Amino acid sequence: MDSTVPEHTDSSGLGKGLKRRHMNLIALGGVIGAGLFVGSGVVIGGAGPAAIISFLLAGIITLLIMRMLAEMAVARPVVGSFYVYARQALGRRAGFATGWMYWYFFVIVVAVEAIAGGRILQLWIPMVPLWMLSLGLMLLLTATNMVSARSYGEFEYWFSSIKVVAIVLFLGMGALWITGLWPDSTPGLGNLVSHGGFTPLGWGAVLAAVVPCVAFYTGAEIVTIAAAESEEPKRAVARAMRSIVARIVTFYVGSILVVVTIQPWDTESVGVSPYASVLEVLGIPGVATIMNFIVLTAVLSCLNSALYTTSRMLFALTRNGDAPKFFTKLSRNGVPRRAILLGTTIGYISVACTYVWGDIVFNFLVNSYGAVALFVYLLIAVSQVVLRRRLEREDPAALQLRMWLFPWLSYATISLMATVILAMAFLPSTRSQFLMSGLTLIAILISYEVRKRLGRAGVDDESLSAAPPIGSANESVSQAEKRIESVETLGGSDIELAAAAQQEPNSHRHHRRQS
Repeated sequence: MDSTVPEHTDSSGLGKGLKRRHMNLIALGGVIGAGLFVGSGVVIGGAGPAAIISFLLAGIITLLIMRMLAEMAVARPVVGSFYVYARQALGRRAGFATGWMYWYFFVIVVAVEAIAGGRILQLWIPMVPLWMLSLGLMLLLTATNMVSARSYGEFEYWFSSIKVVAIVLFLGMGALWITGLWPDSTPGLGNLVSHGGFTPLGWGAVLAAVVPCVAFYTGAEIVTIAAAESEEPKRAVARAMRSIVARIVTFYVGSILVVVTIQPWDTESVGVSPYASVLEVLGIPGVATIMNFIVLTAVLSCLNSALYTTSRMLFALTRNGDAPKFFTKLSRNGVPRRAILLGTTIGYISVACTYVWGDIVFNFLVNSYGAVALFVYLLIAVSQVVLRRRLEREDPAALQLRMWLFPWLSYATISLMATVILAMAFLPSTRSQFLMSGLTLIAILISYEVRKRLGRAGVDDESLSAAPPIGSANESVSQAEKRIESVETLGGSDIELAAAAQQEPNSHRHHRRQS
């Protein structure tokens, strides 16, 4: 039952159930999905052994984007993370587009992962229809997310732990084979150059492969959204972002190196399932079952995170007048259940459509969100440049975690991200994704204009971008009043109004009572 008095919450109303161990694994697990275990075979087939370079370059781009986001998140931890930063830096339209693009991206992830998980389960229980298996997975993880943030965190912790252990074991066994310590192994690095050279398809193919690789890394930013429900948001984000992305790059690049070293890159099985192909060479029994279990775990992890992320982003949109207030309602545990149900509804509809029309729906979903997250990453990078300069003028002490070599490395990151997006428009393999994702962006921008004409667009909160968090010792009387007026203007809930009023300086509250 919904309530307007959530327990153990801050002024946002969201619960504080995520621990340090949850945050670390959320950041790590959000990136390690089925794309690594299965989709990486496509990249290897398109770039050869030099796919290692493709994943490394994509990892560096992602690392830079996450460092930029971490700088903002540590300086100003807010509900909605980069959606709010885009709104503060680039205006209401950019914020609206960022928030809804990201919401749409993960709503489609919910549908895609539910269908993918159902297909894996069908390998073991073929007598059950695909739609029923997909529906069962969605119901299970929706129920988990409805309980509390801690419930989500626990599931994600164990899902991510399984993935991490699997990759570490894979890297360990690969190292033993390459060094000749594995029984009956053929050590050495010969496969890197013996089948057409290190770049058999040319450097152009290597650079083109960076485009899908960047998409594989999507998900590391979830930790900045989850920070709103952690006990120490600043420390949680700083700790996670300092180390997690580097580990992720190591996992991706290291495991791809193992694959193309142990198996020739042009082996047919590498293109289908690279990790299973290597495990067969190593002589591991039950390879198919092991890989299906690992991929299913990765799918469930992504589904779990997608359900969580869609609800929190929608909740943040409501707080700034960019979504109906109806979805602001929280349960007693501080869970935006209505927002969760909206996100899962799209998934249920997609599962139903897949049952009726088959792969047509699945292919449409994949194409319509392929570049959306990359659009969001570009806006994150641009927002960082704007807000960094503003913070340097107004509150330099807040910059506790800084982007390296600012502003030049920030400009370089923006250029790299824009290049990746433009490349999608020219590469035949990604052109359809670029076009469909572009249509998604256009539809969102049209929605903003319609909402603006109807007089329902949220107010611009740019003036709050450099203000200290609610209740801080540095908040002035005028800033406190501005916050309260902003919440009132945004149509904030009773919880937000009460929290803002309680944090006013005492002298100011006395003045308001007299007036």
